[in-house]
Amino acid sequence: MVLEDLFQGMEYEVLQGNVKGSINGLCSDSRRVAEDDLFFCIDGAKFKGEDFLDEVFSRGACAIVSERQIYAPVNVTIILVSNVRYTMAMVACAFFGNPSSKLLMIGVTGTKGKTTTAFMIQRILQEAGYKTGLVGTVAVVDANGEHPAKNTTPESHVLQRMLAQMYEQGIRAVVMEVSSQGLKQNRVTGITFDYGVFTNLTPDHIGPFEHDDFEEYKYWKTQLFSHSRVGIINMDDMYGTDMCFAGNNRYVTYGIKTAGDYMAECPEYVMEKRKYGMRYQLLCRNKMGTCIHADSKLMVSMPGLFSVYNSLAAIAVCDQLGISRNKMCEALQKISVPGRMEEIRVSFAFSVFIDYAHNACALKNLLSTLRMYNPGRIIVVFGCGGNRSRDRRNQMGRVAATLADLSILTNDNPRFEKPEDIISDIEQGFRNTDAAFCKIYDRKEAIRYALKVAGNRDIVILEGKGHERYQEICGVCYDMDERKLIDEIMEEENVTTICGYNHRYFA
Repeated sequence: MVLEDLFQGMEYEVLQGNVKGSINGLCSDSRRVAEDDLFFCIDGAKFKGEDFLDEVFSRGACAIVSERQIYAPVNVTIILVSNVRYTMAMVACAFFGNPSSKLLMIGVTGTKGKTTTAFMIQRILQEAGYKTGLVGTVAVVDANGEHPAKNTTPESHVLQRMLAQMYEQGIRAVVMEVSSQGLKQNRVTGITFDYGVFTNLTPDHIGPFEHDDFEEYKYWKTQLFSHSRVGIINMDDMYGTDMCFAGNNRYVTYGIKTAGDYMAECPEYVMEKRKYGMRYQLLCRNKMGTCIHADSKLMVSMPGLFSVYNSLAAIAVCDQLGISRNKMCEALQKISVPGRMEEIRVSFAFSVFIDYAHNACALKNLLSTLRMYNPGRIIVVFGCGGNRSRDRRNQMGRVAATLADLSILTNDNPRFEKPEDIISDIEQGFRNTDAAFCKIYDRKEAIRYALKVAGNRDIVILEGKGHERYQEICGVCYDMDERKLIDEIMEEENVTTICGYNHRYFA
């Protein structure tokens, strides 16, 4: 495509060369540049795009977009702009033919619940016959199946390419998680969402490479609703009103405690056929403003009140689209999300879950929820990520000391820190308590120990890794999937299986 056509309507200055030539592709990663690409010099957490220009030139980029004066070979066009990320998003929209305008776009934002809510919406739409894609933390789902995701919200040119490919595959609806960083960094600029969903808001992602403070974090969350035609808002959250008035859009509300358009009445914690879930009466507000009961109680096959909230958000979206109540119920009764309270069938005697909670608030919600099912004991296996907040570590320790019966402290992603230092920080949360805990640095051995000591009606929760299939140590990501670790342990312990369950539990 011709450069000049891609920059129509934008302010820019050509410092060298001209915009009459054509480009073959867009790129912001020097390692992936191809011949005749347009390269965007974006700033990362530690490096600037300009730091890698020698590699960019050697790979054949024909034009560079930058916010600063740079030097390039005479055959390379240099374009100066005030905001590279904004420019990249708008150019990507034009380059890929503005694919989001041809799709039903549903964006989900919030501190917790984005992944599960997005999966619920996608599964309901699929159940109803919509060919639906998904872009999120756990995976990208297109017509060819499920693929690993690298970012919650991909860089704008990657995202626009994904959307264009999905449209070409026949997909007509896309559900995507929209992170605060994705909004701040213009990754979704140029996309108008038909529905924007708000789950909840608590302090998170605040630090030198993310958001300066909570107010900034909240501000960027609200920006999804400047990009949305209809807002689907959790009014039980104290910041729901902020989201309602963030844009000039129509909004639909949901909740349990606060009167809204979609409400869950009398939620129950239930376990049927060894499946943990929630059952509730659904109330919907009709066009006259009157709440009416659904014909029967609705079952969600994931535990906890947070699952009720997530399902209400999904129902609100899908009901607006005219999806039948039966289709919604069918999808929610069999919903399962990788790494989000994902049950691994290991024993008739006890239950094992893999989950992604990696801060104190999420861990508290999770352990409190599991208590509602009256287990024998709760055994939690967890660590904390390296090169992250140290306060988070002892906070998680305090929560585990209060709410778990046994905590097994182990490695998460130590990154560039010593595992023993990280675990020592977690251990501070157990000070001045009589809570039972132990330290096993090798995660596989920590899981083995948890399975061996688990008894009748116990719940073992493997916390923090969730959907991740790796462990990051000193900048290297090593293969590590907790599901495979469990399989290996079962084989090593000579535990036989029948119909996917252990025939005898670990002793």
